[in-house]
Amino acid sequence: MRIFAALFWTFAKVGLFTFGGGYAMLALIEDACVGKRGWISHDEMMDMTVVAESTPGPIAINCATYAGWRQAGVMGAVAATVGMVLPSFLVIFFLAGFLKNWLEIPWVPHAFQGIRIAVALLILDAGVAMLKRTPKKTLPLGVMAASFMIPLTGALAGVHVSSVVLMVASGIFSLAYFGVTRYRKKGGEK
Repeated sequence: MRIFAALFWTFAKVGLFTFGGGYAMLALIEDACVGKRGWISHDEMMDMTVVAESTPGPIAINCATYAGWRQAGVMGAVAATVGMVLPSFLVIFFLAGFLKNWLEIPWVPHAFQGIRIAVALLILDAGVAMLKRTPKKTLPLGVMAASFMIPLTGALAGVHVSSVVLMVASGIFSLAYFGVTRYRKKGGEK
């Protein structure tokens, strides 16, 4: 029973104290699940992030669900997911009536500008942490550079490049590369 409470409260804190959506939450999820609790390894966090991004639904909720399931099965997944979702739901539920008037307060837009900067830094922190653990080999670094440059170039040209297309293309390219490499190492068996 303690594990369910720990999962719920861990993800409730992440859900309550993070602005900016799922990507901003990744650094906090990693800190909680890898650093403080030791529930998953750094490699599992990276794998979990890739799977959570490629499956339907918000990335932070998918990560919470996976981490909960990894620790305590289906009920652990439920506890972690409810913990992640409930704080945001309650905050929006209670603030909905006041939101219009609240947004008209002169200092609120300035506060949100500061929050946007903090969110960008949280996302950057998660990216840098993942980059540090990326194997320092030509293929992973090349795929990462291409995955960064293609959307950036597309955005500058006014063309949207889907992250799903990039992930699928990266996966196919990597599989082909490793297949050819393995074939060559075996001497090109005939």
